[in-house]
Amino acid sequence: MAMNCKPVPTLDERINDIRGRTAEIINNDILPNEGTLWAARRHDETVSERAEVLELRASIQQKVKQAGLWAPHLPQEYGGMGLDFLAHAYMNEVLSYAIGAAKLFGVVAPNSGNQKILVKYGTEQQKQDWLLPTIEGTMESGFSMTEPHNPGSDPRAIDTTAVLDGDHYVINGHKWFTSNGIEADFFIVMCRVVDKSAMEPGGDRKTGPMVQIIVPTATKGVNIVRGIGVWGKRSTDHCEVKYEDVRVPVANALGRVGDGHQAAQDRLGAGRIYHCMNCIGQMWRAFDLMVQRAATRQVHGGLLADQQFTQGAIADSYIDIQTARLFTIHAAEKIDQGLSAARTDISAIKVYVPSAYTRVVDRAIQIWGAAGVSNDLPLFGMYQGARTLRIADGPDEVHKILIAKNVLGRYAKGEGWDFGN
Repeated sequence: MAMNCKPVPTLDERINDIRGRTAEIINNDILPNEGTLWAARRHDETVSERAEVLELRASIQQKVKQAGLWAPHLPQEYGGMGLDFLAHAYMNEVLSYAIGAAKLFGVVAPNSGNQKILVKYGTEQQKQDWLLPTIEGTMESGFSMTEPHNPGSDPRAIDTTAVLDGDHYVINGHKWFTSNGIEADFFIVMCRVVDKSAMEPGGDRKTGPMVQIIVPTATKGVNIVRGIGVWGKRSTDHCEVKYEDVRVPVANALGRVGDGHQAAQDRLGAGRIYHCMNCIGQMWRAFDLMVQRAATRQVHGGLLADQQFTQGAIADSYIDIQTARLFTIHAAEKIDQGLSAARTDISAIKVYVPSAYTRVVDRAIQIWGAAGVSNDLPLFGMYQGARTLRIADGPDEVHKILIAKNVLGRYAKGEGWDFGN
């Protein structure tokens, strides 16, 4: 069924216009072709069949560009919409209603996150060499931060090293879940700058300022070990990578040495809001599917919608979606206003929204029965994505600790928590 996206009375005309035109493309061009656009490539797919899919994607992307909806995350001087934070958040919930729609609007992770970092921290030469090609589609990028032997939620534990050697850095380290690792032409790698002595046996690789460095994947010593299997898939584009005496120019460092942690936080902080708004759009879709099924499925002589347990699932899902949506928008408004208190709410929505998302999709699967876990519906993918988000961008437990610390710190100053502000 089509997405029901009407103007929101409290939003300005510009944002409502963006949401409305986005929904129009979702309803008219993407939803009717969803199965064709994103069907997993079959072993017997012909070259002509593949060409038809690519042609369909290109035609939708052209409509998006003509509508002025391409790359909402990028400044206008780089071909994007130049949306402010809140407008982008409101667009995201509409955009994420359809599976894979973001890619057709020029928002492709990890390229989109890397582009934002390159815009903020990159030199003009880096923008020419690495940013513009990803925007033009002639290059792919990946993000390489997490290490298999260190907790991903603790950036202080990172021990991939960059040792200064003349006008080059020599990088050594072991990463995994490096996104887009198969296709990437370059990685943005989180490293710790250390002295040569740290590389000796017993050397300290846990201290030293952090930096993000652009590393072309064709560089000698960049060894992609495997695409890591996830959720039963034998392989994905999230890769295990070993960096073994990789030499790259000092000019490939993004920003100043010591900016690496802040750059990662810039990327992840905003990303958490966008992920949560994506969850809202997906919940919206799951809710529509659930209600549609309930209103049409006959069981034991009556409609599913007439059963109290179904009505309870609908009511609980409505509550979850509205709560998650308003909570996320509230956090986005705080970020848009530059309020430091947004950190607590960002962590809170990062915990709450994926859990609400899981509950809504779980109910939709239950209402659909066996079809709910089939490949015919997008619900199984939503369920896996919701569960993964409880780990991605920091596990729930770390965010709960941060929330508690912020609250306790306020009370330690003799103040109560002001829920009105």
